[in-house]
Amino acid sequence: MTHTRRLLVPAAVIAALLLNGCSASAEGEVRENGNPASYGDCELTGTKGEYTLETKTDGTLLMKADLPSPGWYNGDTVEDIRSGFDFCLLVNIAHRAGIDNVKLQMASFDGLVAGKAGDMDLSLNQITITEERREVMDFSEPYFQSTAGVLVKAGADVGESNFSSSHLGVKQGTVGQLLVADIIKPEKAASVFPGDSEMQAAVLAGNVDAGIQDLSIVLGAATKSGGKLEVVGQILTDEAYGIMMEKGSPNLDTINQILADMKADGTLDKLSAAYLVDAYGVDPANIPVWEVK
Repeated sequence: MTHTRRLLVPAAVIAALLLNGCSASAEGEVRENGNPASYGDCELTGTKGEYTLETKTDGTLLMKADLPSPGWYNGDTVEDIRSGFDFCLLVNIAHRAGIDNVKLQMASFDGLVAGKAGDMDLSLNQITITEERREVMDFSEPYFQSTAGVLVKAGADVGESNFSSSHLGVKQGTVGQLLVADIIKPEKAASVFPGDSEMQAAVLAGNVDAGIQDLSIVLGAATKSGGKLEVVGQILTDEAYGIMMEKGSPNLDTINQILADMKADGTLDKLSAAYLVDAYGVDPANIPVWEVK
């Protein structure tokens, strides 16, 4: 991950930035590499302005998500984010649509998938496509296949044989929550947390035996923990991530075409190699696959 030097900024300015949910870079500012400042450290591919998107504000692509997320949106705060798979995918969508200003705003995951996060152009946030979510929001074609990962405190006695008798934690509104409730059906009621950080903290503190969330997310958490957390298993879910937009979005077909181009020209593979393999330090294929009956 690339870090930027922190500057002392007046408290009033910081407060304004937090309220607006934008990066600290001035709109329209251009970096030394010739890219707009809001593009962070991402490498651009494709032709600028090849497509057109209808946005809430001219010249700005507004993305709401539960941020940050290691490997996907790298940074300690929203203002720090300059790289990651999803962030650079977002940036490349903006680039190909000729939009120079990418704006990030915080929103609860539960509110996002329920269609209650307010106005936005899209959400690109490792969101699994489900029929229930399609009823209230539009989704692009898949851009990433996912499984569920089992996150535990390092050395914890949690395995495939005693998994269903363990006290599990899930993030509210996720496929992990549905997986635990409808498929795993543990002996003890699962604890439900509002965000990934709360669930991960509960695992680390021993308040739950294991956390269930998308494999990519728990791998990122384990890596960031410095060895205090580990991923001991994965559960096949046959699920995939999609870009989420408001119901009836005029941009759905265009987003799908941009994604198809990125698959064809290797951009998605490059993003995975650049941000996910290095971020996790492990090949996901080597993590044991657990059967859930």
